[in-house]
Formats: sequence, C-alpha cells, structure tokens
Amino acid sequence: MNIYLDNAATTPLANEVFTAMKPFIFESFANPSSAHSLGRYAREAVEQSRKIIAENLHTEPGNIFFTSGGTEGDNTAILSAIYNHDIKVVITSKLEHYAVLNTLKALEKRGVIRLVYLENDNKGKLSLTELDALLEKGEPALISLMHGNNEIGNLNPILEIADLADHHGAIFHSDTVQTIGHIDINTRQLAPDFLVGSAHKFHGPKGVGFLYAKEPANLRAFINGGSQESGKRAGTENVAGIVGMAAALQHAYDNQNLYETHIHSLKKRLVNGLTNLAGISFNGYSDHTDKSLSTVLSVSLPALPDGADLLQTLDKAGIFVSGGSACSSNHSSHVIEALGNGKNEETIRFSFSRFNTGSKIDEVVSQLNSLYRNRREQQNLLYA
Repeated sequence: MNIYLDNAATTPLANEVFTAMKPFIFESFANPSSAHSLGRYAREAVEQSRKIIAENLHTEPGNIFFTSGGTEGDNTAILSAIYNHDIKVVITSKLEHYAVLNTLKALEKRGVIRLVYLENDNKGKLSLTELDALLEKGEPALISLMHGNNEIGNLNPILEIADLADHHGAIFHSDTVQTIGHIDINTRQLAPDFLVGSAHKFHGPKGVGFLYAKEPANLRAFINGGSQESGKRAGTENVAGIVGMAAALQHAYDNQNLYETHIHSLKKRLVNGLTNLAGISFNGYSDHTDKSLSTVLSVSLPALPDGADLLQTLDKAGIFVSGGSACSSNHSSHVIEALGNGKNEETIRFSFSRFNTGSKIDEVVSQLNSLYRNRREQQNLLYA
C-alpha cells in the first residue's frame, strides 16, 4: 500500500502534461533562439505557453517571465522591489515560506532593509489593522505576504491586502505558489505588483515556474547573459518544461470545479475520520474549508510511545506525508512555532491532489486509529 499525501511539496506529473512535453524532448528540441525553422518552432511554443499562462491570470504575455520555480520568482520579486523602488522597510509575517523569509533576513542582516513582522494569533490570522497602521507612517514599503500557506493551509485576504497597498502606495508581492492552478487569480481585479507560480505544484514538471510583474520595466535582470526573457533572465529556455507548465495550468483551470470539489471532499473525509482521535488538534484554519486551501490539512497529535516517530511509522506503512514544509524537513516547523503550538506533539501535514481517492483516505484514518488505539492500550497496561 502506497498512499502519497505530500502534494504541497510536489505533485505527480500528469499524463496529459507529459504528452504535451514529449515532442519538445525528442523531436522539436531546438534552441528557441536559433534562427532556423526548428528554432522558430520552439520559440513559438514558448510564446504560446506564455500567452496561455497570461490568459489564465487575466494579464498580458509581456507580464509573464519564466523562472526555475517559486524560489527564484520570490527572490527576483523581492530584490526588484527593494532595489528599484528604494524600499527601506519590508512588512511580512513569520508564517512565510523560507524562499521569502530567508531572502528578507539576509537583506536585513546586510542593513539594506528594516524587517517588520505582522502579528498573528494562534490560528495564524494576520492583523490587517496593524498593517494599515504601519503603512500610515508613509515610508516606502514592500508588503510580502503569501496567498495560501504551504504548511497550515490558511488563506490570506490578498484582495484586502492589495487594496491597502494601493491606498498607501506600497509595493505588494505575494507568493501564490500553493494557490495558482487551484484558485482563480485575476490580476486585473487583484492588481498585485508581483505573483509567483511553480509548475510542479499543479501536476507540471519540476524546475520551471513563472513570475508575474505588473510593471515589467521595473524588473531587475535576475540572470545576466543573453537576451532571453526580454533581457531579464539569460539562458536557453526550458522549452519542454515551459510547454508542460502551460498545459498543466490550462488543464487545472479547465477542470477547476471538478477537481476542487473532489479534493475538498477528500479533506472533509479525513477531517471527519480523525476528529475522534484523542488529543488531536488542527493547526491554523486548515480544517475550515472556507478559510484554507483545499489541498492542505495540518494536524497535531500526541507523541507515540517509546519515542516512536510518527512520520517514520507512517512511512513504513507506505503513507507518505510531511511534518511541514519539504524545504525544512530536517528542522522544526517555524510556522507551527509561530502559532505557539506543537510542543510535545507530532505535527503532520496531509496534502491532497486530484489523484487521491476516498478509499485511500479511509486507509489512512484506519492506520492512525490503529496506531493510537495501540498507544492507549499500552498506556492502560503501563498504569494497570
């Protein structure tokens, strides 16, 4: 029995995506900067993919820049905002992905910026009243707040955040890696300065993503060299990856209602199945379907007896989950710590995709109930 529930870390490549990519791996493999017909065909594929992504985000192709993934996109957005707009204060939260937090901490350490963290409560809710008050000071500011949290699933009200940024003349960057392909993103309505997407979060290939920039002229060159990506990112484009990303995104949005309904049902099924476990708690708003990603459920459970590791125990049973972000798998979760939760508990992140089934969710529930029933029986014997 293998049950993969770590889709927030990466999703499996979909068959229809590989089908779209395959010709550009084995046949139309030319460099898109080459002048011959094979090169021109590859270039057309890159630009058609850019158009598909732009249309799904309700923007123009010139606002989309291809990257190697979410981390590169976040870094580029942050550095472009700070250096091109002479930003001295950056407002973020302690719940952000390390691609954002570690970039900002490095800049703070060098004295480039002053870093301000918004307060959050024990559910991870941010204070927009505090954000408004900070922006009232009138300093040139960058707001960097994610849309959907990759560990606890909380959805931030980015429309309201964008409105505050616009009202105060601040720059707004949002890491939308977990929401693009799952939730509609209308850049004309939202009007952010920067958004970031990564193909492997919506059944596309690894190693390819994109950055949306509202003002392309203000984007710094992130890799110097040739003239690719309008001179902003040099290097031969990953044509097959770009084509696969566009195909994955189009398929995700074409089937959004179907897939999201299915994934929501899986999450609800797991929540209902785990609710009666003694000592369980849900982190953030991950058990609230209206306040969190359909794809993420974060739970904390009592420690297993004899120091047994719950993640390893589930792994041996063929259930693949994580304790939080895959990028911090060897460390305690900074997100759970920021909530003030999780002491002496095991934290598990279940994350779902359209390829999971209800029967597999039931198997997970059965396995966890068995583990904790055995735990209770051992404790009863210990104190008998």
